[in-house]
Amino acid sequence: MPTKLDFPVFDADNHFYETEDSLTKFLPEKYKDAIQYVQVKGRTKIAIRGVISEYIPNPTFEKVARPGAQEEYFAKGNPEGKSFRELMGEPMTAIDAFRGPAARLELLDELNVDRTLMFPTLASLAEERMKDDPLLIHAVIHALNEWMYETWTFNFDDRIFATPIISLPVVEKAIEELEWCLERGAKTVLVRPGPVPGFAGTRSFGLPEFDPFWQRVVESGIPVSMHASDSGYADYLNTWENAGEFTPFAPNAFRMVVQGKRPMMDAMAALVCHGALARNPGLRVLSVENGGDWVDPLLKSISDTYKMMPQAFDGDPIAQFKESVWVSPFHEDDFDTLIDLVGVDHVLFGSDYPHPEGLADPCHYVDYLPPTLSDDDVRKIMGANLAHAMRMPAPV
Repeated sequence: MPTKLDFPVFDADNHFYETEDSLTKFLPEKYKDAIQYVQVKGRTKIAIRGVISEYIPNPTFEKVARPGAQEEYFAKGNPEGKSFRELMGEPMTAIDAFRGPAARLELLDELNVDRTLMFPTLASLAEERMKDDPLLIHAVIHALNEWMYETWTFNFDDRIFATPIISLPVVEKAIEELEWCLERGAKTVLVRPGPVPGFAGTRSFGLPEFDPFWQRVVESGIPVSMHASDSGYADYLNTWENAGEFTPFAPNAFRMVVQGKRPMMDAMAALVCHGALARNPGLRVLSVENGGDWVDPLLKSISDTYKMMPQAFDGDPIAQFKESVWVSPFHEDDFDTLIDLVGVDHVLFGSDYPHPEGLADPCHYVDYLPPTLSDDDVRKIMGANLAHAMRMPAPV
């Protein structure tokens, strides 16, 4: 039976599975050939501008891994050395609740989850595979957002909050997309934690050129969500090991060790060290499905740098981070250390349901929390903190 708590919960990390037309239904005619589904040895694959991607091996999501299939693997390791396929177990046919909001609401009731943020799945491959064509990125992301709004809305029954995506290559277009999302009730938007593609290469979104976007986010009153994605780190890793495309469902030891927490650490370092948090007070960032173990080494590095060159910062960078960032740790993470670093008020519950690396029973997350926490602190992590970060009424 799903865990039932005696207080409402607000999950920071749920996912839907897109349909085949999610990236193409609203795509302008001139870009129609940019995304295609092709058959390879009897299996459907997605091709971006004619290049087949294995980033998501089954982009139709007709068959998916079972929710929480890898919970034990992440919590306790793999002492038997099972293969990735063995760890994933038998797949299942995607159910209606993975595809649309009405059925998902019924499932949330069964799982005893009151509210949730709802992130896309297929979308995580888009930006990186188009990074040399910023205008195509903006077109594809807007097409996906239109599909998301038509299928899920951005606020379904004040309980499911789908997260439209904002890509930043052209700042004016990013602001235009933000306005479009806000007009349709978006409560948060998703920004990829990675370098921003551009016409002259990539750059940091912490630089002043992006301040108009961050300031408009602050004025809107919503937080920005930074969810794990393909942040482009295969480019760096391929200089050590020429393994090609980053494929999360076919990991290898080198990439797990070297990549790990780097994308979110670097994204937050960019916001801090390039001054975006200092110049845009009130900006709120939710780190989702990036875990929490990256926070300690990042803050140590920032603190050491601040001691050596305080003139490089406008104010205390550690204080700015703690004021602006909320972190959703994995269920297997070191909660005590994270709470010591950012405070219990900035820790969020996220189940990653229905992905295999998350929890089949979302509220079971509470059993991974430190037993020394007070009831009030448990309530905060399991929902009240996210409501506060989103400036919504607290769960009652």
